[in-house]
Amino acid sequence: MSEKIKDGGPAYPIPVEADVDCHGRYANGYGGMSLRDWFAGMALQGYTANPETCSRLDNVTTAKLSYEAADAMLKARGVID
Repeated sequence: MSEKIKDGGPAYPIPVEADVDCHGRYANGYGGMSLRDWFAGMALQGYTANPETCSRLDNVTTAKLSYEAADAMLKARGVID
């Protein structure tokens, strides 16, 4: 089994009562995207908003760079080593 990615937890935590799946079961205790995904999304916006950066990168490279930026932010926060 692979190790769970240290993602910083939920970006916008919601109460457990609201985290119910389609069958009425509590899913994970928190819902929403992870802080890592939120950071990556913000980095992705920056990359794609810059015509010089965006025109030189393909979609996969841009996504990888976005997650590298997110991981750097989590490292700066002390969430990952």
